[in-house]
This record gives sequence, C-alpha cells and structure tokens, in this order.
Amino acid sequence: MIAHAEAKNIRISPFKVRPVIPLIKGKHAVYSRAVLLSVNKKGAFHLRKVLDSAIANAKVKGFDEDSLIISRVIANPGPAYKRYRPAAFGRATVIQKRTSHIKIELDTTEKLVSHKPAGKKR
Repeated sequence: MIAHAEAKNIRISPFKVRPVIPLIKGKHAVYSRAVLLSVNKKGAFHLRKVLDSAIANAKVKGFDEDSLIISRVIANPGPAYKRYRPAAFGRATVIQKRTSHIKIELDTTEKLVSHKPAGKKR
C-alpha cells in the first residue's frame, strides 16, 4: 500500500456499494475512474470520490497516476441511524438508516526490489 483514502459514515448501505467493487478491484486507477463515471449506481459516485482522494494522496507522495493500481477496496457497515414508524396494534417498528465506511488502498505496478546484503551461510 502506497496511498489510501477512507470515507466514514457515508449515508448509503454497504450492500449497495459492494456490487460495484468488483468492477474496479485490481485495475488501474485511471481506468477505474472512467468505469465509475459510467456506472449508473449511487455507490459508484461515493467510490469515485474516495478513489479521487486516494489518487491525490499518491500524487502528494510523488507517485505517477498512470502507475497506480487499486489493491484493496472495502465497504464496511457503519453506525445505523434508527427511526421508528407506527405499526399495527399500537406498536412501533424500527427503520434503520444504514451508513458505510469505504476504504481504498492503492499500490504501484512497479514493484520495488529490496537488495539485501549477502550474509553468512551456515
């Protein structure tokens, strides 16, 4: 992981974000941004905003935008806002307004090779 971005308490259910994740996972960041622009899902809008933030974070660190690959995308549930609605026989039923925590991690296509000094062999 060279750069990441996270958005918390997004007012969308993680069940609506997760179907969009396989479209971008493991792909180049520039290609994924174009895919998210063309997908007609509300989850794609939120993923695009987090992806743009992760790309900007990588640029600040000095990495080229064309060499970035999305290595990890997570859409976890956040806290749910609870609202109540009247039901039959004087009862109340709970309506949960679900939220999401979306996290995207980027990596580069160029893998850095670490050169370890040769040590003694036993």
